[in-house]
Amino acid sequence: MNSNIWKMYLFNFFISLHFMGAVLVPFFTEWANISFTQTMILQSWFMLWVFLLEIPTGTIADYLGRRKSLALGCIANAAGVIAFTITPNFLLLLLGEFLWAMAIALFSGADTAITYDSLRITRQEKESKSVLGKLEISRLTGYMIAAPIGSVIAVTMGLQMPVLLMSIPLTIGFIITLTLKEPEVKQEIKQKYFSLLKEGAKFFYKHKILQIIAIDMIVLNTIGYFIIWLYQPMLQQIGLSIAFFGIIHAAFVASQIFFIKTNKKQETLLGSKRRVLFASLIIPGAILITGGIFLSITIALIIVFIAGGLALSKKPLFDSYLNKYIPSEKRATILSTIFMFRTLALVIFNPILGLLAEWSINNTLIIIGTIAIAFSLLSKIEEKHLID
Repeated sequence: MNSNIWKMYLFNFFISLHFMGAVLVPFFTEWANISFTQTMILQSWFMLWVFLLEIPTGTIADYLGRRKSLALGCIANAAGVIAFTITPNFLLLLLGEFLWAMAIALFSGADTAITYDSLRITRQEKESKSVLGKLEISRLTGYMIAAPIGSVIAVTMGLQMPVLLMSIPLTIGFIITLTLKEPEVKQEIKQKYFSLLKEGAKFFYKHKILQIIAIDMIVLNTIGYFIIWLYQPMLQQIGLSIAFFGIIHAAFVASQIFFIKTNKKQETLLGSKRRVLFASLIIPGAILITGGIFLSITIALIIVFIAGGLALSKKPLFDSYLNKYIPSEKRATILSTIFMFRTLALVIFNPILGLLAEWSINNTLIIIGTIAIAFSLLSKIEEKHLID
């Protein structure tokens, strides 16, 4: 069972070799020849399917097994990237986004669940924050290494090739899933599918602390998500060549790794876990507002590396806090329930982000920054909710 831990590090690394990350926006706006608003509508389609598939696939992970869920996710993801690159066609993009959404939904909850339950069985639950942090770092390391490679591939072979070549590491990820050992849960889980679905969702709806922690996680992750989609149009507005995007994307991911590795030191410096989460919203908010008023290459890089790095570095903390309140037999289902709400928010706000960005990048940064600060002040998280 211990081998599951390092195998999950490898799995997360390989499925995260997103060569596409370096040319995320140019792939859609230049190769596929659609507008930024159309791109974000496409992302809403993607998020809609993640939303519709999230609970069913989370329950699949609890019912059929987390290992099988991860394997099916690799197959769906590889099929999605192939569909993306056949030819510039909006219907194929829709198909690719659907398949990718299925993969994300199959991965969601299952990766954390199999890791946490492996720790539980080996009586290492107290190490969950550290292990889940390393799991996130392995994913981010994949993004970081893939980005510069993706830039080189795009410049030498075309914008579609960084996407197509992602099918290779996804195949390796699939092979890794075949070697994982399925953790046993605390009760027999071979109950009826819809019974498991209902019980898991009901548990979340009645658990106020889970809801409070989940709201903060959703808001913070959404702010980080917006930065991912805005930073390349922001750099293009400033006049930076896409040849540099891969290096900047890699540095962006490196900043997330840095903030993840220093999460514990941040707690020591600020004096509490709650203050770390508060700072992770209010500091990016202030930086985004500053960028909207005084946008330059320096401010843009601060937005990417500090605001984006902070916003996207707290997932391991939230994962650890949430898992302390979730029974193992419902773990994947409940984690999927939480992710579902974030997804629904993005379905609604993606087209709005696209329209705002086409209207004014600067004003969009100010609006998002204001929202971040407002939520940081309204958060209901208390220190006693954040259990190590």
